[in-house]
Amino acid sequence: MKLGDVLGGAFSTLGRYWKQLFGMGAVVFGGALAVMVVTVVIAYSAVSGHLHTVFALSADEDPRSSDVIPLVVGLGVICLLAVIVLSVATAMMYATVPTVLQEAVLGRPTTFSAVWRRAWSRVPTVIGTVILTYLIAMIPMVLMVAGFFALVIGAITLAHDTGATLWVVLGFLGAFATAPLAIWLCVKFCLAPSAAVFEGQSAVASLRRSAQLVRGDWWRIFGTGLLALVLASVASYIVQIPFSFLGMFSGVIGGATLDEDPNPTAIVFAMSGYVVIMVLGQLVSQFITAVFPPLVTGLLYVDRRMRTENLGPALAEAAGVPAQPGPRYGY
Repeated sequence: MKLGDVLGGAFSTLGRYWKQLFGMGAVVFGGALAVMVVTVVIAYSAVSGHLHTVFALSADEDPRSSDVIPLVVGLGVICLLAVIVLSVATAMMYATVPTVLQEAVLGRPTTFSAVWRRAWSRVPTVIGTVILTYLIAMIPMVLMVAGFFALVIGAITLAHDTGATLWVVLGFLGAFATAPLAIWLCVKFCLAPSAAVFEGQSAVASLRRSAQLVRGDWWRIFGTGLLALVLASVASYIVQIPFSFLGMFSGVIGGATLDEDPNPTAIVFAMSGYVVIMVLGQLVSQFITAVFPPLVTGLLYVDRRMRTENLGPALAEAAGVPAQPGPRYGY
C-alpha cells in the first residue's frame, strides 16, 4: 500500500465503522469523564473547608501548612487518578481500533458488543505496550522539564551559581541527546498494539514483533505516522475552536453574576459552564487523536505483513475472495 492507500483506508474504515468507533469513544471517554467528575466532587467536599480558609486570607497573610497540605494531597490524588483513567481509556481505544480494523481488512461487518468484548480482553496487554513505549519517550521529556524548571527557579531566585547552571545545561543537552533515540524506539515499537490484538501476543512479544516488522522500513513508517498525527492534530484544533468560543461566552456570563467578593463555591458554579464546554471539546478532539493515528499504524502493520509475510492471499481467503494475481484487501 502506498501513502494514499493507507490514508484512504483509514478514512474509509472510519466512515464504514463510525458507529462502533464513535460508540466506543463515547463510552470510554464519557466513562473517564464521569469518574473524574465524581473524583473532583468528592475531593472538593473533603477539602472545601481548607479551600475557603485559604481564599479568605488577605494579601498580607500566609496560609497555614495544615490548610495547604490537604489541598496539595487532594490535587495530587486527582492528577494521579486522571493519569490512570486516561491510560486505561487510551489503551481501550488502542485495542478497539485494531479490533475494528481486523474486520475491515476482511470486509466483514461487526457489532459494538463484539468489538467491546475483544478489545476489553486485550486491554491489559495493550496497556503494557503503551506504558513501555511511553517510558522510552518520557526520558527526553523528563530531562527537558528538569532543565526548564531549573532555568525558571534560577531566574526567579536570581541564582547564577555553578550548580543551577549545570542543571540547566544537563537537562537541555540530555533532552536533545536522547530525543533522536527515543523517537527511533517509539517508531520501532509503534506496531505493538496492533500485534497484541491481531496476533494475541503478550506485551513484550508484541514489542519484539513490532521491531521485526518495522525493520527495513523505518523511515516510511515514521513519515506516514507523523503525517497522520499532524492531520489528527489539525482536525482536533479545528474541532476545539467552536467549543472555545462557546466556553468564553459562557465564562463571561458566569463572571458577570459574581459579587465583588465571591466565595470559592460561587466561583466554581459561575465557571461550571465554561469548564463543561471546554471538557466536551477536549473529549471530541481526544477521540480524533485516539482513533485516526492508530488506524494508520494498524494499516501499516497489515501492509508490513503483506510485504514481508505474503499476508494478502491469506486475507483474501479469509474474506472469501477468489485468488487474484496480486494481493487483495478491503476496508
